[in-house]
Order: sequence, then structure tokens, then C-alpha cells
Amino acid sequence: MLAIFGKKKITTERTASHFVNTMLETVEKGFPEVAGFINDSPEFVVSPRIDADDYGKFLMIVVAGNFSYLSSHFQENQDREIIKASIEKLAPVFEMSTVQFEDKVKEYKDFMSRVNSPSKNTLYAMSKAVFFKYNLNDYQEEYF
Repeated sequence: MLAIFGKKKITTERTASHFVNTMLETVEKGFPEVAGFINDSPEFVVSPRIDADDYGKFLMIVVAGNFSYLSSHFQENQDREIIKASIEKLAPVFEMSTVQFEDKVKEYKDFMSRVNSPSKNTLYAMSKAVFFKYNLNDYQEEYF
């Protein structure tokens, strides 16, 4: 049980359900706008033409980034419990086992860390990951 704001206690399971459902809904409804923003960006020589339904990579970036932020909002063991319960809920969405999905999240976290090195800023890592996962370098003017 988690005590939120020192009041009503809610279960880890309920917290994970709310976390997962909100994340899925937000990405599904919001990605068409993100894709439109990228496609219409004047910084690209040619539009990347990202499909509004191609949000799988974006969702994984959001999941990995949000998992990184949980530790700053919950106590150490609570964040791990929420992540574990969230993985159990998200794995079937991606048609994976929990172990496979856990590995995929780790893969994305490692990738985000690599492309963002030496910075530790998760938001920058997420934006750089979007740039790399959607091959946006291919649509920029050559600099060198």
C-alpha cells in the first residue's frame, strides 16, 4: 500500500494500473500531434512523413523515461514495485512476456543513456531517442 500525500492509501496494483492506462492513452491520443509537429518542422529539408499510427517506438521511449522518473516520486521499494506491476500490465500490450518486455525497456534505457551521454537529463535523452529511433537525421540538411 502506498500513502499518497499522507492520506488515503492505495495499492501498488491500482497505482500501476492508473500509471499504465494514463501513459497508453496519452501516447495513443497525443502521438498524431507529435508526428504532425515533426512532419511540419521547417528544420527538415524533406518531411519525415511519420505516420500518426507509428507510435510504438515513441511509447517505449515514454515508458523508459517515466520509469526513470518514478524513483523521484516514490520511495525506493515502492518505485520498484510499481515498475514490476507496470511491466506485467504492459508486456501483453506489446505481445511479449514480462521478461522480454523488461529486456526491451532496459534496451531503450541503455540506448537513451548512450545517445545522451554524458548528460543525465532524462528529458534530453527522450528527445534524442525520438530523433534517433525515427531516423530524423536523414531529413536534415548536411552540415559537414
